[in-house]
Amino acid sequence: MRQTLARWFDSDIGYSFRTSPMAMVAAAIAFVCAFCAVFADFVAPHNPFDLTTLVLSDARLPPAWAPEGSTKYLLGTDDQGRDILSVLMFGARISLIVGLASVLLSTVIGVALGLLAGFKGGWIDSVLMRLCDVMLSFPAILVALLIAGVGRALFPNAHTSVAFGVLIIAITLTGWVQYARTVRGSTMVERNKEYVQAARVTGVAPIHIMLRHVLPNVTGPVLVLATIHVATAIITEATLSFLGVGVPPTSPSLGTLIRVGNDYLFSGEWWITIFPGLMLILIALSVNLLGDWLRDALNPRLR
Repeated sequence: MRQTLARWFDSDIGYSFRTSPMAMVAAAIAFVCAFCAVFADFVAPHNPFDLTTLVLSDARLPPAWAPEGSTKYLLGTDDQGRDILSVLMFGARISLIVGLASVLLSTVIGVALGLLAGFKGGWIDSVLMRLCDVMLSFPAILVALLIAGVGRALFPNAHTSVAFGVLIIAITLTGWVQYARTVRGSTMVERNKEYVQAARVTGVAPIHIMLRHVLPNVTGPVLVLATIHVATAIITEATLSFLGVGVPPTSPSLGTLIRVGNDYLFSGEWWITIFPGLMLILIALSVNLLGDWLRDALNPRLR
């Protein structure tokens, strides 16, 4: 493990990371957010899922530094008396799970279809690209709203895991197109190179050529796109939850908190909305900055 890290720091990407203060700050912020989200059960001062610990008389308390605040709740409480700091950690976990799962599915579907379209060409390429054009003609948020709304209508009393699955599918259906078009363009360039022609002459099966030879050479743009897409997926999840068709209201998602806090914003309870919004901005901004750095690090022309 130590030797692997040492080799990575000595590589070109490691050197680019060490010489980029922006990348290091973004990585530190992303690591703190991810650590608090993953280990929220141990780091969070309260458990917002434990209904026995909720005190309704503590609802809508301001942050600890306010005159009416309590040191028990550092960032205040929401309308149900849940600690905002704890809810942010558990809400970040939900956002990261939905974002990473949807990006993973989008990457698998988009890379597979893009690789097939770029390598085979012909009518397969035409059909898949026209499908991409159709998907791009609809705003992503509207498609996600439609899928999530239909899923909630078909399964109104479904378990929370089913609601999460519907939300992940909704974001996936609007995200795979970018991967497919990106991989298709890179594959069309790679399929005419000498190493692919040599593999064909030696009798290597087309599926092996695509997976063993072409795929490793088109993963660079995919990694950059996936990194940036994580932030987009998290924002989409928060938007759907804010509109009421995303994460169930019982789950303390960042979007749900912003929607709940919006009802109390003009009455003075600003912390219910502001702190989840800041958390969402920090996660999205740090991931986007890491994506920008990774794009520059993987592009030799920008070194």
